[in-house]
Amino acid sequence: MNKVVSFGEIMLRLSTERHLRFSQAKTFAASYGGGEFNVAVSLANYGVNANFVTKIPANDIGECTIKEMRKLNVGLDNVAYGGDRLGIYFLETGAGTRGSKVVYDRAYSSFATMNDNDFNWDEILKDVTWFHWSGITPAISETAAKQCLKAIQTAHKLGITISCDLNYRSKLWNYGKEPHEVMPELLKYSNIILGDIDTAYFMLGKNKVQPNYQHKDSLPTLYDALFAICPNLQIVATTLRYTVSASHQRIGGILYNGAQVYNATIKEVTPVVDRVGSGDAFMGGLIYGLLSYKQDFQKALDFAVAACCLKHTISGDYNLVTVEEVEQMMLGEATGKVSR
Repeated sequence: MNKVVSFGEIMLRLSTERHLRFSQAKTFAASYGGGEFNVAVSLANYGVNANFVTKIPANDIGECTIKEMRKLNVGLDNVAYGGDRLGIYFLETGAGTRGSKVVYDRAYSSFATMNDNDFNWDEILKDVTWFHWSGITPAISETAAKQCLKAIQTAHKLGITISCDLNYRSKLWNYGKEPHEVMPELLKYSNIILGDIDTAYFMLGKNKVQPNYQHKDSLPTLYDALFAICPNLQIVATTLRYTVSASHQRIGGILYNGAQVYNATIKEVTPVVDRVGSGDAFMGGLIYGLLSYKQDFQKALDFAVAACCLKHTISGDYNLVTVEEVEQMMLGEATGKVSR
């Protein structure tokens, strides 16, 4: 059976209700989430043995996250305890022409202040099929970046498939290092990368490019430059998002395996209930598709796009859908009829 390990920070999410502005809110809805944890939740929903590695405080709020992981069937054998606080993010949900806003409160969180004694990666990654990380983790702190590199190097040594969602967050890179000073060493071991071409170039310290995803013939040259820098790279995928408004999104995807460009049909998503976590839903869907459909790259991409679309209809960070629901959408069953 496939076993996937995801490494990152789980956070408390405090969101305004009914699309209120921060200045209007008298209460905030409390839930949990975080890029890498959201991927683990998706995989658990698909029946994959998904384990999450993180560090949380040894207090009541930390225990709430443990209960959340148990509820969602995510493995928590390698959760470390320590530090003073759980990271928080505040969400103001947009509507129509007003976009959503995120304010982070993650400085000096338990995860940001991890140390070398928190994780034994040789033990954690024993008998693991797949290791997932994202560009959020090395952005949080220098210690998190060092621990992420140690995990990736161990996974590479053990022959484990390594995936990365680039997830550039400009508000997080504030500890004195720029992405191009940290990410190249991490990405050179990765086998699957999800992200925009221009973001990948930026993180790898290459000159900025403006890819035209409508012209597939121009993409291999741009993708091949990433393969040249990242010697273990096998697949690059890009989520295509065309924003009509905060309430109306058009979603597609591109996958390149070094030989052929695969393209997923654009799907309309309206009205959008919650956009946050939709990229993680794409990543979780892609991992599941690559594990389950093997070399059928088109089907793996279509699964990822359908999963991403469905996430837009669900409140909270998690994509709470089943394989059957995603595959129904892949077949064009997106009418929203009542299932009786």
